Amino acid sequence: MLSKGPAKRVVIFINEDAQHRKTPLHDAIMTYLMRKGVAGATATRAFSGFGTHQTLHTPNIEVLAEHLPLRIEFVETPEKVEEVLPTLYEMVADGLIEVQDTTVVKPSPTDPAIAAKSVHHVERNARAKLLQVFLGEADQWHGEPLYEAIVKKLRMMDVAGATVYRGLLGYGAKGHEHKRSFFHPMRDLPLMISVIDTAEKVAEAAAAIEAMLEDGLIVTSDVEMTRVLRGAPAAEAPDAVRG
Repeated sequence: MLSKGPAKRVVIFINEDAQHRKTPLHDAIMTYLMRKGVAGATATRAFSGFGTHQTLHTPNIEVLAEHLPLRIEFVETPEKVEEVLPTLYEMVADGLIEVQDTTVVKPSPTDPAIAAKSVHHVERNARAKLLQVFLGEADQWHGEPLYEAIVKKLRMMDVAGATVYRGLLGYGAKGHEHKRSFFHPMRDLPLMISVIDTAEKVAEAAAAIEAMLEDGLIVTSDVEMTRVLRGAPAAEAPDAVRG
């Protein structure tokens, strides 16, 4: 299964009418990739194109329509790409195979049926860091509320969790009072974003937030973390799935 981090993107360019052992080549490739456990692959049909033969394939010319180019693309770990590439090389007798370095930012979620088998009660006690960010509700980041942008950033960084608290009244270093009033019901109320995670994750998060924060305060402190995850025992998971 793909995880966040370095990966390889493979793109295969072939013609729609290409064959492999009396089977359409694109079907043969997709079947092979699925059989080898590749996380996922997509085949798309191009509107027009030309290759090394310097012949323009287009649906506007009926005799050339069946030769339209196809693009098969998938992203996998370097190890999996190295495993399947020799066979793909053999299958694509007339076409192009491209391999690029890429980075998986957000992997596909685990199949719920598979995840349910391992759901159980876990309790872990460990030293951790508390990160608190103080800012104003009206603060912006590239056209959106800064607090929303920070939470999105933290989620993308796989921080364990973040909570945004809205204050009723407060003031900061500049001495300006922030409060809700009858005449200004949506004024610049104070906000606090709270995060608890490992020291390494908090350090990364603090650095990312500091680059986004124009006027605010970042505080970190040592805490003792107890994380409890509750769910059905592994033996009961299949029944829960069947519902």
